[in-house]
Amino acid sequence: MPPHHPSSDKMVERAVLNAADLRDQLGQLLMAGFEGTKPSPTILDLIENHRLGGVILFSRNIESAEQVYHLTSTLQAKARAAGHRYPLLIAIDQENGMVQRLGEHVTLFPGNMALGASDSPELVTAVAGATGRELQALGINMNLAPVLDINNNPANPVIGVRSFGEDPEQVARLGLAAVRGYREAGLISCLKHFPGHGDTATDSHLALPLIPHDLARLERLELVPFARVLQEEGADCIMTAHIAFPALTGDPGLPATVAPAIISGLLRQRLGFDGVAMSDCLEMEATAATLGIEEATVRALEAGLDLILISHRYDRQLAGLAAMRSALDEGRLSPNRLHQALTRLQRLKARYLSWQQLPRPEGLRLLKQPEHLALQRQSYTRAITLLRNDAGLLPLRLAPEQQLLIVLPQKEGASRVEDQRYPVEALVAAVRSYHPKTEARLLTLPLSEPEQQPLREAVAQAQLVLLVTVNAYLDRAQSEYINWLVAEAPCPLVALAVYNPYDLLACPQLTTYVLTYEYTRPAIEAAVAVLFGDTQPQGHLPVSLPPLHARGEGLSF
Repeated sequence: MPPHHPSSDKMVERAVLNAADLRDQLGQLLMAGFEGTKPSPTILDLIENHRLGGVILFSRNIESAEQVYHLTSTLQAKARAAGHRYPLLIAIDQENGMVQRLGEHVTLFPGNMALGASDSPELVTAVAGATGRELQALGINMNLAPVLDINNNPANPVIGVRSFGEDPEQVARLGLAAVRGYREAGLISCLKHFPGHGDTATDSHLALPLIPHDLARLERLELVPFARVLQEEGADCIMTAHIAFPALTGDPGLPATVAPAIISGLLRQRLGFDGVAMSDCLEMEATAATLGIEEATVRALEAGLDLILISHRYDRQLAGLAAMRSALDEGRLSPNRLHQALTRLQRLKARYLSWQQLPRPEGLRLLKQPEHLALQRQSYTRAITLLRNDAGLLPLRLAPEQQLLIVLPQKEGASRVEDQRYPVEALVAAVRSYHPKTEARLLTLPLSEPEQQPLREAVAQAQLVLLVTVNAYLDRAQSEYINWLVAEAPCPLVALAVYNPYDLLACPQLTTYVLTYEYTRPAIEAAVAVLFGDTQPQGHLPVSLPPLHARGEGLSF
């Protein structure tokens, strides 16, 4: 982290408080996204004419490493030319694992639950540090990570493997390690999703989840990671969850993002956080459908947030800014509240960002450097978990002439936050590199009766079936097909769960069960190396599978 000088805080505060026109600075309270791989007219308008505070990048903005560097450099040049006091915040969701926007243009690292399976703070710090250095090289100065949610609900459709696990102490320990890694890399990090998005079966991208727990329960579980990081390391930024906590707010329809009891009361007063608090995207249905962009923007700032995220539509971004100005003019948002938000944001920028220290093109050499690729291999190898090997099938010992059949469902991203296709070809290629006599069947579910017969014939010709599951626990059609296949298969069957670890609950009779925690190329390659005995399984289950397996279980050969 750049050195912090207390006097700089006073200079920042004085600069904000002395601003002649508070309305002119309100754009600093907005982070916006845009379409395309070059600066769009809309994002340039926000930067040049509205003093936009930050930009968020998605996969739609990514074409190559060089292109991202030129994109961020151009955005910063436009901000500097427009007279911005500090560089833009340029943020991204590079959580690693299943939520990563940069693809193979950077080093792919495991997501949180895969790292939770290794349970190594040192490894987490190293991965966060390497991630931070590569983001910095691209001109991205803020990562909307780490996720500190506790995944204590197997039916959660949006957190799942984005969490380190179900134990609050482990999530706190590894979350703290991640923050330290980002700080060592000089990157701004953002804890999310406060006060906890883990115990829900509703995706806040689609509707407003409700958490029925009281404060005592939150302090025992959900708040533990946030409180630990704030106590031991501090936080640059915290992102709120679009979730209702009626026991705290008295209103089952009020998202935490706009709840004073949660932002000003719980986060600011009870936990003592005085850094930047930001919203998740206000275009998510949990807020957009209940409050609308304008009202959600004003109420979030009233509640104590400092930075409003509107990721997609330009008209909504302008509407949010207009709502801020109207609320200021009408006295609904006080100058003191807005000064407070601006001061926090500029204090954060002053600590990390400088016009004299923008990245240079030669920094792109940091991407996928040998040390980072070695760390990638190490971290994925340590994640792969062997939970069942009842028949001793692993490591696989197939004769060259024996047929291996891979069966896997045709699925796209499991949640709205994901945006990549699954690496089916990489899986098949990895298996064939060890056993060339391999056939693969990609299935569209549910299977009709006519579709079952060709699969039945392929299974009958195989000496071993590698059954790949992708969130079968949350997919009735996939669960039914798996149970049908287990009952039909005359040959041994190995199950490879390439996403959430709960698929065993959908088919408890599986006797060989391996976990990767994510459907990414390096995770698949690490798992296949374990299947064929090239490496030992080293991971341990970071969640429980009641009543079958307890957290912490894991086998070796």
